[in-house]
Amino acid sequence: MRKKQDAQGRLDFQGSNLKLTNEYYAKYEAISAALDETPRLLNMVHKDLEAALKDENRESRKRGGFVYTSEMVLRLALCQTLECCSLRGIVVRVDDSLYLRRFTRIHEGPMMGHTTLCRLRNAIQPETWKSMNGSLAKAAVESGRITGEKLRMDTTAVETNIHWPSDSSLLWDCYRTLARLIEKTREIDRDAVGPGRIHLKRTKKLATVIARKARHKGKKAKDLKTIYERLISSIEGICGRSTQIAERLEGGEGLCCSPELVEYRRILVEQFGHFVPLTRRVVWQASERVIHGRQVPNEKKLFSIFEEHTELLKRGKAGKDIEFGHMIQIQQTGEKFITDYGVFDEKPVEPKQILPALNSHKNLFGHYPESIAADKGYWSGDEFAKIPDKVKVVSIPKKGSRNKVEREREHDPLFRLAQAFRAGVEGSISFLKRILGLGRCMNKGWQRYSSTVGATILAHNLLVLTRC
Repeated sequence: MRKKQDAQGRLDFQGSNLKLTNEYYAKYEAISAALDETPRLLNMVHKDLEAALKDENRESRKRGGFVYTSEMVLRLALCQTLECCSLRGIVVRVDDSLYLRRFTRIHEGPMMGHTTLCRLRNAIQPETWKSMNGSLAKAAVESGRITGEKLRMDTTAVETNIHWPSDSSLLWDCYRTLARLIEKTREIDRDAVGPGRIHLKRTKKLATVIARKARHKGKKAKDLKTIYERLISSIEGICGRSTQIAERLEGGEGLCCSPELVEYRRILVEQFGHFVPLTRRVVWQASERVIHGRQVPNEKKLFSIFEEHTELLKRGKAGKDIEFGHMIQIQQTGEKFITDYGVFDEKPVEPKQILPALNSHKNLFGHYPESIAADKGYWSGDEFAKIPDKVKVVSIPKKGSRNKVEREREHDPLFRLAQAFRAGVEGSISFLKRILGLGRCMNKGWQRYSSTVGATILAHNLLVLTRC
């Protein structure tokens, strides 16, 4: 049985004489108390972490016998979000702070490394974070800290960690990634790779020339097609070669006897199998657009071979005509507590999210809200007809022109008060992005992207409860 938490307390340390520092301590004390009052959160995390901790603690005992617990991982993950640090940054900060060691329950034990923290945090599933937020919301309702008379909702974009996806940069990403895999294969099995060379400098130069000439218009940009043809030909060559190497590795050609090398070969085959199809997609979309002059729909485009789930978003925001990431939706009560959220792999139709939000609110509080407020993106006459009569105020402005009845509805004092209440969700979105670091997700993959959103919202809700 893996340890879920360490119940043994430690001697306290002397506090600070600075008011600001004591406020910092008080914030974490309140969050720690909220976690202790809701043991269901730790139980959920422990189910995901039990197997990962078993492997980690087996190695930890060899180095000194210290045993990490699920509680430490949860508190470290929350601490990383609250401090808005990278994995490397948070382990250094906690290791250097007596108070944060106390909050994370590591105390005087050895601090876990950032790779260990990354591996353990990634073991917590997105569904677990969502369930934890739901349990925290139920506990807040039972204690009377949040009420369900009002509901406001909005969507926002959370970017993925990718560079601007030009055709030349994507092609270069494909080449250097496959080249790296081939070189790794060469280290363990030269026969599987063969005598051919990897032309990294030549391919990079082609991509750089395209990037420089693409900035200009007119004559300098006319010869891009020829350079693209050479670049695409180079990518197709290494793509075909990678396929052959993967088949040789999978077939067991060459000398490779130890179990470690057998496992390494299997991993290389998986990586070839992952990146080769993505490379073919990038070659196809570059050929369609540049060589054949045909437009490629955004739904069929690949914007990154490392974050292939990334979606192109056009929201018409000032200074950000185009964003690369995914849309999320949050719904809040009057106490700024986020009662539910959604992470969408495809941009949602906002009006269709109203009824699910109302049903989620009813499941939590036992009744519909008296008023619901959202921006005009949620406007839909058909969806309005489905809203239950128990929702007395529906404060959602109409898009476009309005008739007399619609103007009177939007000039109603209750409508305007609800719209003033709706504006508060913009502040919460700003807080999530600026203070808690949700503007861009630095973790790789769709599962970790969703987990990051869930962890950030849980940290936000814990901060809200400390102020209730």
